[in-house]
Amino acid sequence: MKKILIGLILGLMTQPLLAQDQEPLDLEKAIQQGLENNFQVKIAVETISLRQGEIGLGWSAFFPVVDAIYTRNFANEDVTQTFVSDPETPREILGAKSRSENFTVAAIYGFRPEAVVAIKRLGQLAEISELDAKVAVENTVAAISTAYYRLVLELQRYEVLERTLELSQARLDIAQAQYELGGAGKRDFLTAEVDYNTDLSLLKSQSQVIEAARINLNELMALEPGVKFFVNDTITVGDELRLLDLEENALLQNKQWLITQRQENVAFLQLRELQVARLPAINLNANYANNTFNSDAGFLIQNQRSGFNYGGNISFNLFSGFALNRRIQNAKVQQRIQNYTVDQFEIQLKSDLYRAFNTYMNNRELLEIEQRNYAVAKESSEIALERFRLGIASYLEFRDAQVNLLTAENRLITSIYNIKEQEIELMRLSGKIYFENSSDQLPLN
Repeated sequence: MKKILIGLILGLMTQPLLAQDQEPLDLEKAIQQGLENNFQVKIAVETISLRQGEIGLGWSAFFPVVDAIYTRNFANEDVTQTFVSDPETPREILGAKSRSENFTVAAIYGFRPEAVVAIKRLGQLAEISELDAKVAVENTVAAISTAYYRLVLELQRYEVLERTLELSQARLDIAQAQYELGGAGKRDFLTAEVDYNTDLSLLKSQSQVIEAARINLNELMALEPGVKFFVNDTITVGDELRLLDLEENALLQNKQWLITQRQENVAFLQLRELQVARLPAINLNANYANNTFNSDAGFLIQNQRSGFNYGGNISFNLFSGFALNRRIQNAKVQQRIQNYTVDQFEIQLKSDLYRAFNTYMNNRELLEIEQRNYAVAKESSEIALERFRLGIASYLEFRDAQVNLLTAENRLITSIYNIKEQEIELMRLSGKIYFENSSDQLPLN
C-alpha cells in the first residue's frame, strides 16, 4: 500500500519520556490495553448478559409452575359432644388429640399468545445490546487512535521547536561573536537572545502540551494519570478512500444504524404483542394430594385421602376500561416515531459521512501544498542562515526565514494529522474501524 510518511521520526523527546525503564507503546498495544480496561466497554459487555438473562425469563412463560407443599398440624383440646341418639348424655373428652398431615404437588400452566411475540422482542433487544457493545468498542478504538496520534503530533511539534531552538542558538552564537569582535552592535545580540528565550519558552510549553496529551491517552486506556510510556512513531496516511465504498459499507456495517433498525423492529413487535393480547389465554392445572387426619374425638377417628385432580379454563378479556385500546394506540404512535427516526438517522449518517469526506479530501489537497511550502521554507532558511553567517543578511531576514520554516513544518505535520483524524472518523462512520484494528483482540465477534 502506498503511504505518505512524515519525514520527521521522533528522536529527541521530553526528559520524562526518555526514561529507560518506560515501556514502549504503539497503537496496537494502546488499543488492546483500552479494550481490556475501558469501563464503557466492560459495562456494555455486561449489559449483554442482562439481556440474555431477560430472554431466559421470557422462555419461562412456556413452562408450568410446579409447587410441592407438605404440612403437619397438631391439636390438644377439651371436647364436649352431644349426639342426636342420646341428647341427654353429652360426651366429654379432656385433652383430645388430633393431627393432620397433608402432602400436595400442584402444577399450573398458562399459555398466553403474546408470550411468543415477547420472546421475539426480547431477542431484538439482545441484538441491540450486542450492537451497543460493538459501538462502545468502535468508539473506544477511534478515541484511542485519535488520542495516540495526537500525542505523536505533539511530540513531533516538540522536535520542530527543538530544531528551531538550535537555529536560534546558532544565530545567538554568531551575533555574540560579531558583537564581541566589534562587527555588530549590542542590539543585534540582545535581539538574538530575546528570540532564543522566546523559542525556549515555546519548547517548555510544548512539554506541558505533551503531558496533557499523554494523560488523555491514559484516561482512555483506563490507566492512572501518572503511568509513563515511551512513544516512537510516525503518522501514516493510507490510500485515498472512496466515498461510494464508504457510504455502501456504512449502510451495512454502521452499528448505530443497525441499532436504529432493530429499534424499529422492537416498536413493531411491541404493537404486535399488544394486539395478540386480545386472543384467549389457556390455563391448565393439576395436583396430587395425600391427606391424613387422626382425631380422638368426633365421628371419624381417621380420614385419609389421596389422588389426582386436574382441570383447565380458557380466559378471554371482555372489558378492561379501554386500557388495552389506549396502549395499542400509543404503540402505533411509537412505531411511527421510530419509523421517522430511522429515516432521520439515515440522512444524518450520510450527511456526517459527506462532511467528513469533504474535510478529508480537502486536507489531502492541502497536504501537497504544505509539502511544497515546507521544501521552499527549508531551502530559504538554509540560505538565510548562510547569508547571516557571512554577514550579508540582517537578523530580521534570518528570523523571518526561521519563523517561516517553523510555521511551514507545523502546518505540514498538522495537515498529516488532520488527514489521519478524518480517516479514523470515516472508518468509524462506515463501520470498518472495528475490523481494521486487529479484530482478534476485541472482546466481541
